Formats: sequence, C-alpha cells, structure tokens
Amino acid sequence: MLTEESLDKAGRKRRRHVGAEELLALQTALSFEMIDQEFLSDAQYMSIVYTAVHAFENTIRQLVQKAIAEKHEDDWWSKVPERIQKKVKTRMEEDAKFRWHGSRGVSQIHYCDFGDLSSIIVTNWDVFDDILSDLEWVKAVLSTLEKSRNIIMHGGVLAKEDIERIGMNIRDWIRQVG
Repeated sequence: MLTEESLDKAGRKRRRHVGAEELLALQTALSFEMIDQEFLSDAQYMSIVYTAVHAFENTIRQLVQKAIAEKHEDDWWSKVPERIQKKVKTRMEEDAKFRWHGSRGVSQIHYCDFGDLSSIIVTNWDVFDDILSDLEWVKAVLSTLEKSRNIIMHGGVLAKEDIERIGMNIRDWIRQVG
C-alpha cells in the first residue's frame, strides 16, 4: 500500500480514459456486432452501476487493509478470520498457476469476496469503531450492497430503485468515513 501511494506521489500515470476511437476498436475486438443488441444495451446500462460498485468495493478494501495495518503493521493479515485466509490462499495459488493471465491484485485483500470484507470489519471492530461507529449499520449497508453487486456481476439488471439504493448507501458510507 505504501508502494502504491509512493508511486502516485511520484507521478505514476493511472489508467486513462478510453476515447471514441479506442472504444470502437475494443467493441470490434470483442465482436459486439455478433452479440444480441438487447443484451449489449442492458450491459452498457449496468456498466455505469458496475463502475460505482467496483470503485466502492475497492475503497472498502483499501480502508480495511489500511486501518488494520495501521494498528497491527505487517501482522495485519493474521487478524483476518482463518476461513477467509484459507480461501484467499487457495485463490492466490490458483492464480499463480496461470502466469499468462492477469491476477486479481497484489495483496491478499484483493482476493477477498465483498462479504469477506464485512466479516473482517466485524472481527476487527475495535479497529473500525472510531471510523464507522455503528456495527449494525455497517453490516446492513454492506449486506444490501452485496445483494446488488452480485446481481450486476452475474449478468442481471437492477431496477431503478435498487440503483438509487446503491447510490444512497455509497453516499452515506463516504459521509461517515470521510
């Protein structure tokens, strides 16, 4: 995490915005012309929601790792429930077998499911109490967001009310955390 922050401060270039020409090239490379237009339309609509959920999920990952590491330093991963540690170890070993393919991330936290993040917070509530204040609220927000997240990630389309709920929960979380 410190390396990532140092690289940013040193002027590391982040992923750039995809322009219209690149977007067309990507669509061609992905054979968009062969895919049902209704499915593409739904996917493009949900891609906006996906973007918010994806960014928010990684915000929580960063918060979890940073907060626990601030208290426990290099020993932070040992504070994660053992069942999650085992699952993550298996996933990392599986990813390592396929060096030709990109991985989920550079840290164990990137191999945790969204629901695992909630479990890690609950298990380490003493670390998060000052930041989040209300454990039941945290569990409710993350549980609700996980339901919507799973629908999006598995090809579903959310109703307008569900999308609005995602936005409300993200706003509330960010206002609470700062």
